[in-house]
Amino acid sequence: MTSTATTTTTAASASTDRVDGLDDVAAGARAAFATTVASTAADRATWLTAVADALDAAADELVPLADEESHLGTARLTGELARTTAQLRLFATAIVEGSYLEATIDHPDPTTTPPRPDLRRILRPLGPVAVFSASNFPFAFSVAGGDTASALAAGCPVIVKGHSAHPRLSRRTAEVVAGALAAAGAPDGIFGHVEGRETGVALVRHPEIRAVGFTGSLHGGRALFDLASSRPDPIPFYGELSAVNPVLITASALDARADELAAGLAASFTLGAGQFCTNPGVVFAPAGSDFAARVASAVGAAASVPMLTDGIAAAFASGLEALAARDDVSVVAGDVAQQPGTASAVVLSTTASAVRADPGALLAECFGPSTLVVEYDDVDDALAAIRAVGGSLTATVHAEPGEDLTGILAVLTEVAGRVLFAGWPTGVAVSWAQQHGGPWPSTTSIHTSVGVTALRRFLRPVAYQDAPESALPLELRDENALGIPRRVDGVLVVPTADRHPS
Repeated sequence: MTSTATTTTTAASASTDRVDGLDDVAAGARAAFATTVASTAADRATWLTAVADALDAAADELVPLADEESHLGTARLTGELARTTAQLRLFATAIVEGSYLEATIDHPDPTTTPPRPDLRRILRPLGPVAVFSASNFPFAFSVAGGDTASALAAGCPVIVKGHSAHPRLSRRTAEVVAGALAAAGAPDGIFGHVEGRETGVALVRHPEIRAVGFTGSLHGGRALFDLASSRPDPIPFYGELSAVNPVLITASALDARADELAAGLAASFTLGAGQFCTNPGVVFAPAGSDFAARVASAVGAAASVPMLTDGIAAAFASGLEALAARDDVSVVAGDVAQQPGTASAVVLSTTASAVRADPGALLAECFGPSTLVVEYDDVDDALAAIRAVGGSLTATVHAEPGEDLTGILAVLTEVAGRVLFAGWPTGVAVSWAQQHGGPWPSTTSIHTSVGVTALRRFLRPVAYQDAPESALPLELRDENALGIPRRVDGVLVVPTADRHPS
């Protein structure tokens, strides 16, 4: 099968800040869906692997280009590209294994009330998907990042809206992706790349788009979420938006390893100039412990470093100034007056009672290298303040062996999608068990955007009732020729290795 995906990408990219050409790209995606919806997992695994191989082969070109536009450094970006290609290969493996489909078979049973017909259920791809690239991960959450990889793995064509923070990298990455898909025999129109704010808005509204994946600001994400919801045919909007990622340190943990904790926090909140969605922005420590001063000492005289964009740097400086101007906030280390286009580490402190009194103002995400140390009188005081924090991607507890964490975990699991013990949240492993998503405002859904189950966002269940064998997908036929795990008459059946295709 031939493909003109590269041509589609170039044509779409030419429409910067205009919607010209979007209809053609969307029509190509819709046409491609006729092929992808009927494709085998083996086909899609081949396409994903081809993209991973092509990106790895282009690393010497892509990494320097990414560094020029993001200032993140070649070491960080080399690792991020490796993460990106690894997750493409993980999805390729996962879809061949097959459990993600949740294939379920209930044979007829006339003895039930009401009598049960033959019912067979499976997850099917939604259709063309729009993906919005992120600024802070030019590879892993961008053109070929997790949203694109999981949507393609599910069988959905993808139209990526490139991020203005790294336009040249986005265009070149899109060319590499499109070329790899074409060479691997993927259908025409399976992948497109567009640019511009107006085009992004039109993309969410476009009738061919069946879901949207987004990583970015709360303000921008909420605006697009509202657009997706207000369409004549509302569609799912999977947005990762904002998180302060609370950390709770117990008195026993602080007594046992205060300096170690201070050093760990300092390293975490300054990593990548604090431009991580999992940055530990609010840290609860016992009152009178001087933990904020220890963190300040661990940070030292931090130099200013370039931010991803001037806009992000300006927003960071503005957020710091608003916090520092409050009577209930102290600046413990660093200079609130940031230099244009750059950022340096800042440590602030306040109290749990202040957080409870005005959580919205104190806990707005300050995207950059800062952390707010919140002093609490007792654990219940801290937990009441954490409830006021709202939804986050992560929540962390540092405690000592033997401490009863029941009450703490009841709160942390309520406010976050991932709960860490004795660690720091920066760094998100790509795996089957990962959950990168939490209650509002961290995300707009219950799903993860990282890990194998990110596939679930772009799939919908379909049940077949009393269907003839020939009309069923291979995954639901009695013989199970593909050897995938299935639930049959309520019992999970996992084929033995000798029945599973190699």
